[in-house]
Amino acid sequence: MSEAQRAELRAKLPPGGYDGSVASRAQMVLWHDEGHSAPEIAATMGTSKVTVYKWLERYAAGGLAALESRKSTGRPREVPGEVRARILALTKQSPPESTGLPHWSSYEMARYLRAHEGIRVSHNFISVLWRENGIQPYRQGTFKLSRDPDFAAKVVDVVGLYLDPPAGAVVLSVDEKTQVQALDRTQPLLPVSFGKTEKRTHHYKRHGTTNLFAALDTDTGEVTGRCFSRRRASEFRNRRNRETTRSWNTCRTFA
Repeated sequence: MSEAQRAELRAKLPPGGYDGSVASRAQMVLWHDEGHSAPEIAATMGTSKVTVYKWLERYAAGGLAALESRKSTGRPREVPGEVRARILALTKQSPPESTGLPHWSSYEMARYLRAHEGIRVSHNFISVLWRENGIQPYRQGTFKLSRDPDFAAKVVDVVGLYLDPPAGAVVLSVDEKTQVQALDRTQPLLPVSFGKTEKRTHHYKRHGTTNLFAALDTDTGEVTGRCFSRRRASEFRNRRNRETTRSWNTCRTFA
């Protein structure tokens, strides 16, 4: 070997080496270049002659890069793409009424495929396939449609204020959280400790409820909040008008 090749191999040895496996393989090549036989190297390294010959041959064929561990390509897919597509298509549909299921589970899907589709896959395979495609049939959400005939026009007006407010205007998004319970624990909280969670007493004192109203300035991100003991539309409207009066045009959006 050339001196440059030897220097390249020595750079992989401790303490500068970053990979113990590559370092031991580089050491095998260096010792072989110094005249040591494969059996001697194997005895010194505590490995077999077959291993020594393997790394010597790899280095001769590919140089230093060949001493890196090869990444496994893994087992080829045993389930064809058509079957995978069929499972995903069924998952996106509600279970047939004959199953009596509100939604699919991996177990029920595997059982249904065996009985009606002639597809034999494990429930573990179905779970992995769902995760790979970001499908969670066991979770449900809700949505609501407005019955207001002018809903579309109102959305345009509100979104327009957010995207392109008039010059010198303040756009406020106001929301409310009413009937917030004002509770007071009978004893102070016990703080978090190692292996223990924060704890509070089971008993508490009731101090009635409070009503929180908050306004978000969509331009600055500033939030203004107020609590009231009672929820009265007229009282809140008057206070809101006093707080939002400005010397310039004010646009108020209530969402």
